[in-house]
Amino acid sequence: MPEVILASTSSYRRALLERLRVPFSIVSPGVGEEPLAGELPADRAARLSLEKAQAVTKSHPDAVVIGSDQVAAHDQSVLHKPLELARCREQLRSVSGARVRFHTGCAVLAGRGTIRLMHLDTTTVVFRRLELQEIDRYVDAERALDCAGGFRAEGLGIALFERIESVDPTALIGLPLIWLAAALRQAGCQVP
Repeated sequence: MPEVILASTSSYRRALLERLRVPFSIVSPGVGEEPLAGELPADRAARLSLEKAQAVTKSHPDAVVIGSDQVAAHDQSVLHKPLELARCREQLRSVSGARVRFHTGCAVLAGRGTIRLMHLDTTTVVFRRLELQEIDRYVDAERALDCAGGFRAEGLGIALFERIESVDPTALIGLPLIWLAAALRQAGCQVP
């Protein structure tokens, strides 16, 4: 089986990829994540996932390289990782009762450029109306400061939602495993 490399230092993506039980290593892609002028959130996620895979492929041309990126948007405004408690509370207040789209790009490059697979998943999270006290209790309990939007759907954050509209629930966490399993098989990996 070919060497598989995840072009990401995200602990969430690493944990997701481990679910497929394919041996892999991690290489930081070293790609800046700044948006291009006028770039839509979905386009940004797709572009960055490919750029990350390409960056690692340069130094590992014989490997199967996985690049991924996620951009969360509310009315075309990007929701970032809040990094601090006050910003987390502010973001959650702004999405109370709203729909937020999570665009997760994924690229698989292999075979010295002969295999180039791309995917973009859009998951919509519909937040229920949140009371300020609920937001405070959630932020104090989970402190999801390193997550786009300021919540963890795989944790207590699920209690903030009215519903999730998705074809692949793992995409919301950061890596669309349904698509990725098929892409890895195409690239010569045995999954499962």
